[in-house]
Formats: sequence, structure tokens, C-alpha cells
Amino acid sequence: MKLTSRLAVFGNVLAAGALSAGLLSIAAPDSSAAPATGWLRLAHLSPNTPAVDVYLYSLGNPHARLVLHHVSYGTVSPYLRAAAGTYTVAMRPAGAASSSAPVLSAAVHVRAGDAYTVAGMGPASGLRLQVLNDRLTSPRGHAMIRVIQASMREHLVTVRAGADLIGKNLAFATATSYRAVSRGRITVQAVGSTERALNKLTLQAGTIHTLVVLDEPGRLRIDNLEDAAGSKVLPAGAPATGLGGTAPAQKSSGVTWLAFISAGLLIVVSGLIRFRRGRRPGLSMR
Repeated sequence: MKLTSRLAVFGNVLAAGALSAGLLSIAAPDSSAAPATGWLRLAHLSPNTPAVDVYLYSLGNPHARLVLHHVSYGTVSPYLRAAAGTYTVAMRPAGAASSSAPVLSAAVHVRAGDAYTVAGMGPASGLRLQVLNDRLTSPRGHAMIRVIQASMREHLVTVRAGADLIGKNLAFATATSYRAVSRGRITVQAVGSTERALNKLTLQAGTIHTLVVLDEPGRLRIDNLEDAAGSKVLPAGAPATGLGGTAPAQKSSGVTWLAFISAGLLIVVSGLIRFRRGRRPGLSMR
């Protein structure tokens, strides 16, 4: 085997070994996942408010822990794990200097094991940050649903999930409490005075959902955010609406890391076999 080929094989072996070692350290239990943590997610739910930059600060720390850039109406971030304590959420016009005065701000106290949605709600002239307590457990055999009414064109909206009435004549910029519903395939409908929206969902037992009624050009839209997916997955993570702007780096799942580790080990074994073959007479490449 040529020297360059052998070096390439050794490079693969060394890279795979380093990759496996690194992944093993990343996949190790994280002390930050201790029970003394909660979860926060951030949302822009004001239809006539332009895009904003959202900042999250820990109490007493002037440096932002998280910055989401150019967050537009209808955007809801994934949950961020946060140590129990007090935080400040601040909104600035998109592109404004981080040292500029925020358009508005609010404090949120995170309790261990609890989850919260901090949403910019209301019209631009009366914009406010509202802290919503998110539920993470449901009655056995049922799912849970609540509604955030974020349509300004339809000031009163009635929402049904199958045969269940979730909220009647819900006013703009309000949220309902959670309601237990039967699991299974259902049709959710939001009806205003002139517009309506439908969304077909499959609800699993133990899942928690927030339905957000939004304005779309010429119609309403219902976004389904899965807050939690049972006691083993708290909270569920990425919502249907996705995340605009710059998000914090998300930790990859154990399954993903195991796949990479397996691939690394295969590279190691393959490299060793090729190297040993390269040393046998008659198999060298010139």
C-alpha cells in the first residue's frame, strides 16, 4: 500500500477514535439536567407588531443568555432548559443595538420542574409580555388542549376540538386554561365572525397541546404546539411553527449520538483491516 494510502487509513482511524471519545463525553449525563431546572419558550403573537429581537437575561447578569434575532409574528421558539431562578425577557426592534432601551420587558420566575411560555401579545399600541404557565402532565388516557387567541382580525373566536368546546368567544390576546380531551384523530376548528380555520390532529394519550389561532392573509390559521409528550418527555421540544432568527444550540438526541459512534467504530475496524491487508505480500499497491 502506498504511504499516502496508509496515512489516509491512519487518519480515518485517529479521527474516528477522537470522534468516538468526544461523543462519549458529550453523551454522558449532564449535571444541568438535575431536577432544579425548568423550561422557557418565547413567542411573538402580536399581528401588527414588526419583527423583534428577543433577549433572555439571568437576574443580575448584564450579558444576554439567549438572543433570538428577527422574530416575526407567529414564531414560537423551542423550549430552553433554564436553572430555577428569576429571568428577564426583553424585546427590541429587529436590528436594534443590544445596548438600546427595550420596547418592553418582563420578569419570569422559573420554578424547578415547571414550564413557561413568554409571549408578546396584544396590538402594537398596547403590546405586553404575558407569562403563561404550561402544563406538563395529563389525566391517564387523555390529552390536554388549551388555546391562545392571537387573531386581531377576528376579535372573538370559538374553538372546538371534535365535539369538545375548548373556548367560546375567546377575545384577542387571551389564553384558555387546559382542558382534557379524548385521544385519537380529531378535527379542530376555529370560527370567527367572518373567517374560520380547520386543523386535523392525532392526539396521543399523555400529550399536552397549545393551539394558537393566527391571522393569515384572507383566513385564520391554527398552529399546534406540543408542550409535552408524556412523563418521559418533558417538555416535547420543537413546535410546529419552527424558530425564526438565531436559536441556542440544541443538544442532539442519544439515538443520533449512538449512530455517529457506531459509524466511527465501523471506520476504525475497516481501517485496521485495510491496514493489515496492506502489509501482506502480494496485496501492496504501487
